[in-house]
Amino acid sequence: MRDHFKNIANEIKDRFKPKKVLEIGSNDGVFLKHFSIDTVIAVEPCKNFADITRGLGYCTYGEFWTMELANRILRDVGPIDVVYAANCMCHIPNIEAAFAAVEHVLADGGIFIFEDPALDNMLNRYSYDQIYDEHAHIFSALALRQLLDLIDLVIWRIDFLPVHGGSQRIYAKKGCSGTFPIESSVSQTLADEWVQGVAHRHVLARFAKQVAQSREDLLVLLSRLKKEGKKVIGYGATSKSTVVYNYCGIGPDLIGYVIDTTLGKQGMYTPGTHIPIVSPEEGMDGSVDCAFLGAWNYEKEIIEKEHDFCERGGKFITHVPIVRMI
Repeated sequence: MRDHFKNIANEIKDRFKPKKVLEIGSNDGVFLKHFSIDTVIAVEPCKNFADITRGLGYCTYGEFWTMELANRILRDVGPIDVVYAANCMCHIPNIEAAFAAVEHVLADGGIFIFEDPALDNMLNRYSYDQIYDEHAHIFSALALRQLLDLIDLVIWRIDFLPVHGGSQRIYAKKGCSGTFPIESSVSQTLADEWVQGVAHRHVLARFAKQVAQSREDLLVLLSRLKKEGKKVIGYGATSKSTVVYNYCGIGPDLIGYVIDTTLGKQGMYTPGTHIPIVSPEEGMDGSVDCAFLGAWNYEKEIIEKEHDFCERGGKFITHVPIVRMI
């Protein structure tokens, strides 16, 4: 992910040569650190992260993204050439107002780049754990085009990203200037989504049916492993796994504990299902037979990291796109 943000930062600098860049949801500065302090402005409502970027010297507004804040930034620093947001816009309930605030803060001909999990990938992979309270939206390009058209933001490019189980990076411009003509990726993505049926109810109904089947299959597998005397743990105390555990009714009777590297989670319990969370040093020992992947979108990296576990016969469990053991 560090390389991911470094690459898009370099693309923005090389292609758009912006004088002012604004990042909405700047986290700990993993993106904005590739820009000079006098070039980039950060918006981050989480105080701990805002304190980090302020400590690095970056101008940081420690609050939620609103039209009021957009007006204040315009007064403080003037119009913005590029606004960037990664895995942030999908978290904002009042998305129309959030997009309108982006359009308002952009300079004429300015560029808005944002990336979020894509609806078609979720439907195709049956990754229902993308749906939770903080994910107020799962975007399709079809819906985004309609929303952005209403506020004079024109989508001119769409990239597919493998991160987070499949995401779209949307490039939109303020106004209809010819500086960045609409690329074929836009019409191709819209056509693909229409063919896949992301706008049709029967496709959503099929998704719901498959999700119910996934729950049944996962419970059957975990119950069988328990009867066989296998020790099953969870790998990663993630939002995704929280959705799975609660939807499927999985508690400490089926998954003994969850390991996670985040210090603030260790010694706590999974929300709703109360599975203990411990450190990998404590929990990833030779007695573990199987581990449920709480972060299936990092399957490759996790398997490489846990090479010794796999070599001795340990198995990972995932439910995406179907329930299976790895």
